Formats: sequence, C-alpha cells, structure tokens
Amino acid sequence: MKRQILLLTLWIALSAIISTPVKSQTVNLFNGFDFTGWGFVLQDDSKKPEEVFKVKDGMIHIAGKPFGYMYTLNKYDNFRLHVEWCWQKEATNSGIFLYVQDDRKVWPNAVECQLKAGDAGDFVLLNGSDLAEFKSKKGEARPAFPVVKKKADSSEMPVGEWNNADITCDKGNITVFINGVFQNKGTKSLHKSGHVALQSEGGEILFRNVRLTPLK
Repeated sequence: MKRQILLLTLWIALSAIISTPVKSQTVNLFNGFDFTGWGFVLQDDSKKPEEVFKVKDGMIHIAGKPFGYMYTLNKYDNFRLHVEWCWQKEATNSGIFLYVQDDRKVWPNAVECQLKAGDAGDFVLLNGSDLAEFKSKKGEARPAFPVVKKKADSSEMPVGEWNNADITCDKGNITVFINGVFQNKGTKSLHKSGHVALQSEGGEILFRNVRLTPLK
C-alpha cells in the first residue's frame, strides 16, 4: 500500500512538471561591458565603430554622427523587446530598427521604431520595407521614408530622464508602447525575421537594459 501511495505521489509530481509551461527566457542583448554579439554599420568609412559606439558605466553611448547603427549578429523572429534610452544633453534623433535585413546599408531594409524627440513611436519604413497601415495617396509617388504616425500624443520623458520602449514583434505584426503608453501598431511586415539595431542619427544618445524575450 505504501509503495502504491509513493508511486502515485511521484506520478502526480511528474505530471505537474511535464504540464507546467516553460517560461520564455529573456536575453540581455547588451551585457553592460562590451559589444559582444553586435556588429556595426557607418555611413563614413573613415570612422571606426569605437569612435561612435562606446560602453561607459554599463551604458551604450552613441555619438550620433556619422549616421549608422549597431545591430545584433543574431536574427530574431517573434519576440518582446525592451529598450531604455536617454538624451543626455539635447533631445535629437535616433531609432530602433526591427526586422533588419542583411544589406548592411546605412538605411537598411527594416522597420524603424522612431525615437526622434516628439515622434517616439512612429514607424519609418526603410529601404523598401512595408506595413499594411501605410497607404500612398493616389497619384503620389511613394516617399523615400514612408511614415506611419503614432496613435497618441508624445509620452516621452524630458532630457536627462530615462524612457522605456516596449515592442512586440509577432509574425510580422509590431506593437509599440512608449513609457507604458500604447503608441502604434503595424501589421503585415514584408519580413518576419531579422536583426535588431540601435541607430546613430544626429545627436548623442544613451541606451541601457536592451532585453529580448522570445514568444512561444
């Protein structure tokens, strides 16, 4: 009898372990020490990446000039992305690139989550990328950088304070929250997998806590 009870207990415990869903493991894309796992693209070939992208005090410092970006060497498809950024001196321009393709151009084929001051949460469609929400006006040529405007007023923090971008990319659909405020949703991206990138475009910007959680 004791043996049967023991076996039953073990069976219940094993069943619970098997039936318990495994939580997705969050990946720190930036380790806080160096740029392991990242590559770089710059508009000016005479500049070295280390002149533009630096690690200080556990944060990514991006100079903003020349234009370019740092990208994850790995590609990702369905995920939640958390990125924190801060303007140290002046609110200028930058962006988070999603579904970046392997063309290694300064403006790659990618969907940009805009971080430009006042416009954080806009989508900018780079180098042929597309979302169903962008509609060209009849008789007008497609712009060089089509924009899908954010849904709400700016929810950005002032210079010197940290902002949070929480982005979900799921089967080509992209949802963006800026500081907890829903700002945008784009659907039917041409690409459903690619690199993630942080942009150098205009002025100094800091990044930290760049984390990615795969979706099941």
